[in-house]
Amino acid sequence: MSGSDTPADGTGRHWPALIPLLLGTFTGTLANTIVNVPLSLILDDLGVPVSAGSLLVIAFTVTFAVLLPVSGWLGDRYGHRRVFIAAMLLLGTSSAGAALAPGLAGLAVLRAVQGAATAAMLPTVMSLIATLFEGGSRGRALGFWAAANGIGQAAGPTLGGGLATWFGWRSVFWPMLPLGLAAAVIALRLVPRDRPRAVPLEWRGALLLTLAAGLGLGAASAVAPLGPFSPVVWLSAVAGVLAAGAYVLVERGRADAFLPPGLLLESRYLRSCLTVLAQMFCLGATLLAVPLYLTTERNADTLTAGALLLLLPIAMSVLAPLVGVLMDRIGPRPVLRCGLVLLVAGQSLVAAVLVGYGGIPGLLVAMFLTGAGVALVQTPAATGATRSKAGRYGAGLGLFNLVRFGGSALGVAWVAAVLDAGPAFGTVFVGCAVIAALGLLFSFAGPDPVAPAR
Repeated sequence: MSGSDTPADGTGRHWPALIPLLLGTFTGTLANTIVNVPLSLILDDLGVPVSAGSLLVIAFTVTFAVLLPVSGWLGDRYGHRRVFIAAMLLLGTSSAGAALAPGLAGLAVLRAVQGAATAAMLPTVMSLIATLFEGGSRGRALGFWAAANGIGQAAGPTLGGGLATWFGWRSVFWPMLPLGLAAAVIALRLVPRDRPRAVPLEWRGALLLTLAAGLGLGAASAVAPLGPFSPVVWLSAVAGVLAAGAYVLVERGRADAFLPPGLLLESRYLRSCLTVLAQMFCLGATLLAVPLYLTTERNADTLTAGALLLLLPIAMSVLAPLVGVLMDRIGPRPVLRCGLVLLVAGQSLVAAVLVGYGGIPGLLVAMFLTGAGVALVQTPAATGATRSKAGRYGAGLGLFNLVRFGGSALGVAWVAAVLDAGPAFGTVFVGCAVIAALGLLFSFAGPDPVAPAR
């Protein structure tokens, strides 16, 4: 974690600094999800199938996930406040470019730039929160951060559906321009300067970790357009595993390691990563598959699809600020497990509804259960990551967020792979329920270590 001119405290004097950080989080989440509901309109206008059009979702999430570890180092090296401001400016301008993109290739490239900007922003937000707050204040601050994620999830599908219906799909990219500029300007005023550290980049470790993430997520994303038995898929997957193994061999025992491999096995950090991966897998799949089901199988317009999806992110945003209080009373792990139980129930109910049981009322209940489950998993997992030894490194928080949004990319890839063979929406959510159940199993991994002194 980078040093700061304003040390952590629990007095609340840094609460105003949360304003631009939450606005930036909201804007990044909005950029990620705003294309999900109007995706069918984009595909029709550009004349591409779901397997190719899913690149517009995957280009953002994969680029975002792959660059997160290095982005965490950037904040340590150049200052988290400075990197946050630059990232928000890049996110705003690349979003304006996406609105003007002439075709699928250009739009996918600009979606990747949006993902890169959001990758630079997110570890800086978590690092600044961890620096400015401690104890119960940190849990509450992370609860507001999770709420900003939830509000972004709420606004993305609904705003995307409304704008696409009224003004065409290109209009969905314009809101990020004023929001990104506003977050950058307000951060200049309210976020305290933090002191950059002369942290050298151990380039071999950074390169190997980036390669491992990129090849692994790329292999999963290529299943839909290329097929599960494509040599490209399997060669990429094997190369990703080899890169991960090489990272451990190269970085083990190095005093200047990019991120010491041994820290990744700490139970608190590992548990946080695995449970948040399961949570984000389900969330990414739900935010893509449910709008596609409503617009293609139920002939709903994009505005209606966004409205029916709204209960999920509303549950996330309403419950997220309360999670910090609940964690103080019963502890993070019980909250985490309750969230995963709700997630299993919500995804199972979605599967039942999409094969013909429950109808729209059942879908609304399923969206609420899924949103509540996400809210109860997200904050305990993030708090565990920031309190772990790996969380003392920008790269460690970057890797946590890589796993987090890599889970979303895998969920999107799962949807594309299943639906490319036919409209088997029930199968999509049976798989999601299994992943959530595995996350619940992972939540029992290891005892809680004593939180490291910061």
